[in-house]
Amino acid sequence: MPIPTTSRRRFLATAATISILPRHIFAQGARPGANGKLNIAGIGIGGQGQSNLGQMAGAGHTIAALCDVDSAYAAPVVAKYPQAKFYTDYRELLAKQTDIDAVMIATPDHTHALIAAAAIKAGKHVFVQKPLCHDVFECRELMRLAKEKNVVTQMGIQGHASPGFYLINEWIAAGGIGDLQSIDAWCDLSYYPWGRAGWSTLLGRKPEKGEPVPATLNWDLFLGPAPVREYHPTYHPARWRAWWDFGNGMMGDRGAHTLDSVFTLLGQRMPASVDATSCGMNPDTHPLSAIITFQFAAHEGKPPLKLTWYEGTRPPRPAELPDDQSLPGEGGVIFNGSKAKLVCGVYGDSPRIIPEAAMKAFERPPQTMARPKGGIEGDWLSAIVEGRKACADFTYSARLTQLTLLGNIAKRVDSRIVWDDAAMRVTNNEEANRYIKGFRRDGWDL
Repeated sequence: MPIPTTSRRRFLATAATISILPRHIFAQGARPGANGKLNIAGIGIGGQGQSNLGQMAGAGHTIAALCDVDSAYAAPVVAKYPQAKFYTDYRELLAKQTDIDAVMIATPDHTHALIAAAAIKAGKHVFVQKPLCHDVFECRELMRLAKEKNVVTQMGIQGHASPGFYLINEWIAAGGIGDLQSIDAWCDLSYYPWGRAGWSTLLGRKPEKGEPVPATLNWDLFLGPAPVREYHPTYHPARWRAWWDFGNGMMGDRGAHTLDSVFTLLGQRMPASVDATSCGMNPDTHPLSAIITFQFAAHEGKPPLKLTWYEGTRPPRPAELPDDQSLPGEGGVIFNGSKAKLVCGVYGDSPRIIPEAAMKAFERPPQTMARPKGGIEGDWLSAIVEGRKACADFTYSARLTQLTLLGNIAKRVDSRIVWDDAAMRVTNNEEANRYIKGFRRDGWDL
């Protein structure tokens, strides 16, 4: 069923902008110094965190503290910022380093919310790499804490600060593809072989026997709230994403990027139901591939709509795509309209209306959505200094993350779930509700 163009345009013009708020609203959060420079702590710095820190340092702010559970993995970044004190335990950093204004968190997914909650409670502004949380309960709790403490928050989804995100929403609102009828999104990558160690994990099951913990690694801190298991290099470094206990899989990892523009276009609403069919499912690792169907009910003038997510595979090739062109590599989105389609890449990049004749005939609309500046990190830093919301703050990004987590829950039960968003529960499958708030070891509550 079509979404009326006028309703979409009205929504985008009024709702999807960057809000400028009075400075006093962030009274409980740390303030920048007189020169507008912030002291930043980086927690989880061996992977994507080093890129985030580089952008923040490049904007003229001070990297004042660093923290990682693996000192060897973090060593190149530690050497880059000799003025920063190094910690292994984030709790020690927050307790001792009182000069910190803001915290960047890029640890494995299962510890994002734990560390973010501690930083928020300490009054620090927080930037968290996607996906924001590991379960739905964590999403709701981080939203609540950020509002209560009045800190500036941001999730690291770079596409949200890039031109494509805004062009997609503006072009579709302007009727560039007619009435939106359905959406196909995908990530055709796979974690296989799970853990990339090439031994028993070919079956997707955790190792029966661990290996000695490296002297540079605090394995207990790496585990955090996760169930205790022996160390093995199939988990760390950089292989944890394949495992349910640590990562959100392709649905959370790439879905947080790829579904960003979709989530805004659909008015940030939650699906009424989610149905999943997976290949290679087991209790320990994310599946080899899956197709997940989100059904969105009619809402505020917007009719029902189906979103289909493909992981480890891709949707059928659109007939409108020229013979000499391919779908974007690794992943992207196809917005199916009544008159044409719009195709873009993983981050909303390179949006294009197909067939080509429709692209040439399309009259580009004027800009209706405010664009953030300085990338996703720069927008967060500017928001702190200027006293405003960041473009992908937790009121938005926690909900986007929840959308992907509902897809993961449907995968876990390998069937259809019916979602009651107000009650925060699945109404047709009691087994699914055990994944709304995941397991947490004693002493690791938010």
